[in-house]
Amino acid sequence: MNYTDVLKELSMQAAVTGNEKGLADYIKGLFQKYCSDVYIDKFFNVIGIKRGNTGKSKIMVTAHMDEIGLMVRSIDDEGFLRITNIGGVDGKILLAQEVVVHGRRELSGVIGAKPPHLISPEDGKKAVMLEDLYIDVGMKATDVRKYVSVGDTVTFRAMPFELKRNRLSAKAIDNRVGVAALEGIMERLCKYNHDADVYFVATVQEETGAAGAVSAAYNINPDAAVVIDACHGDMPDAPKDDVYSLGKGPAIAVGPNLHKGLTDRLIKISKQENISYQIDIEAGDSGTEAWVIQVTRCGIPTVLISVPVRYMHTPVETVQIEDVEYSAKLAAVFIRDFSDGSGEGI
Repeated sequence: MNYTDVLKELSMQAAVTGNEKGLADYIKGLFQKYCSDVYIDKFFNVIGIKRGNTGKSKIMVTAHMDEIGLMVRSIDDEGFLRITNIGGVDGKILLAQEVVVHGRRELSGVIGAKPPHLISPEDGKKAVMLEDLYIDVGMKATDVRKYVSVGDTVTFRAMPFELKRNRLSAKAIDNRVGVAALEGIMERLCKYNHDADVYFVATVQEETGAAGAVSAAYNINPDAAVVIDACHGDMPDAPKDDVYSLGKGPAIAVGPNLHKGLTDRLIKISKQENISYQIDIEAGDSGTEAWVIQVTRCGIPTVLISVPVRYMHTPVETVQIEDVEYSAKLAAVFIRDFSDGSGEGI
């Protein structure tokens, strides 16, 4: 499997939280190459099932497919689109961005920025407020309204590009790295004997509260869950305790949100299989789907594997491909060795 090519294709798909249907259809096609049963549920979660030798246990592996974005909140008389955010969008990174408005027809646009020549020294010191920004699609208001409605979503126009040292930069790497890892796990499991049935779930609406993970976990009711997400990659001036090095493997989360026995098993596997790994200390809410899956129904033992990603929630999120591969291998071996319904280690 070529992780770089898979990630490029996934990144170019548009799937702002709550509008994931198109990407769900695409991911369903990926899952069908490896899973015996694949379906899209009412929320647009994509669920692929790979049957084990006995099926006495069920393991759910999740990665959210949605991305942050914008939404049109009004169209003014000059044809400019006023916007609001969906998910954690930082207004400071929006100035002068190229975007795509997903209306009845896709329209290219730019987020306008007042030139420095026209800004007073006082205004130049002020923080950028999202409500003051607008999208210019180059059309009159009457023409804009033919194609754009209030509530339409907006994504960054950002083509993936490769950097040195096998790194890739693109939009929506958070968390298309997780979806790519799901495919990598499936590929590896085709070569392994595993007893448990594995439910792969590309989830929706994580960026606004993990609603997709809640419904999927409730319906599947697995014996254990593996969540694959992104964590903050190392970058200048960032707090060293809050970031993880690119190229040094996935971050295995440790904390009250994560099952200690299964987490210890991940660390043991990493050492046995010579998989580079890092430790992610999560003293409370991990900020991922693990937080809600853990308390679904009567409780689901959950672990979290995170891929370091630099510049998260920007159009230039950056990942080192080996970290995605390491994550897939770690999860696949964990599933292969999962006890067959005995509950050992849980």
